[in-house]
Amino acid sequence: MKILYGVQGTGNGHIARARAMSEAFKHTDAKVDFLFSGREAQKFFSMESFGNYQVRRGLTFVFEQGRVNYLQTALNNSPMQLMNEIRTLDLSGYDLILNDFEPVSAWAAKRQKKDVIGISHQNAFRYPVPLKGASWLDKQIMQRFAPANYNLGLHWYHFDQPILPPIVHTTAQDMLNQDFILVYLPFEDVDQVCELLFRFVNKSFICYHPQVIEPETVENVELRPLCHSSFQYHLHRCDGVIANGGFELPSEALSLGKKLLLKPLIGQFEQQSNVATLETLGLASAMDFLDVSAVSKWLDEKQAERVIYPNVAKAIVEWVLQGNWANQQALCDGLWQQVDFPSYASVN
Repeated sequence: MKILYGVQGTGNGHIARARAMSEAFKHTDAKVDFLFSGREAQKFFSMESFGNYQVRRGLTFVFEQGRVNYLQTALNNSPMQLMNEIRTLDLSGYDLILNDFEPVSAWAAKRQKKDVIGISHQNAFRYPVPLKGASWLDKQIMQRFAPANYNLGLHWYHFDQPILPPIVHTTAQDMLNQDFILVYLPFEDVDQVCELLFRFVNKSFICYHPQVIEPETVENVELRPLCHSSFQYHLHRCDGVIANGGFELPSEALSLGKKLLLKPLIGQFEQQSNVATLETLGLASAMDFLDVSAVSKWLDEKQAERVIYPNVAKAIVEWVLQGNWANQQALCDGLWQQVDFPSYASVN
């Protein structure tokens, strides 16, 4: 089977999921090519897992100071180029399209009548799961952004819906808790992040940020440029994680037993919903802005316990290759039976 896997590249969470799926596919006879959109080609990093991948402009979102800038988002996107990319993407050599919220390959497949399986956290919002701040327009975008024939949604809990546990991709490393906090707030201004962290002179922080070009240490903060391998090294060894409200990094942190403090992007209902959900489940703390008091309180919290998730990527790959794509319930049930939450989690 020859597969094209389309991946949204605006954030790194989609890429992390695709990396896990790529590793799972390497143990099969399937031939998988990858297409990424939503980011300039030169801004992708640590992409060795994907071989000779393709890049398209697609659609992306513009963020400024921790919130979505809708005007700049509209000005930065080109509907004409998007339509041209959809029309010119030739899928005739592929048996199946997998898609992680990537519009070019999804709409091209719809035009060329190719089967598409959507695999994303966004697909979980097709079901009655917790929502916060979702407008009518948000819901329409979620439904139409990347159409598929079959949709697999991923979430931290099933909420009695046919959705799957997270695809967690962490490298095989020793897991330690050292006396530093890992910070990843890529949509916040790095100077504002540092101003917050400087307030805690007795605590060490390692902060990864796209505005950092070379590693440097300023007071109690070690600043680092984005790098998947070194980020994974520090994720396994940190005492906790401060991050935005994405899906993949919190999933990795939960699986490693790292306590979480999350600051959702303003105007991004998915992140607001994610953070509210983890708070409700008792699996993370939250702050609405770069809040000194919230960080101080969180630093005093005890260490978290691991959430045990199965190898979801492997199970999906096996399910995809079996070809019975309309039957998702058995896949969901089998995976959730293997999930083990900490005793303090508020799950039914």
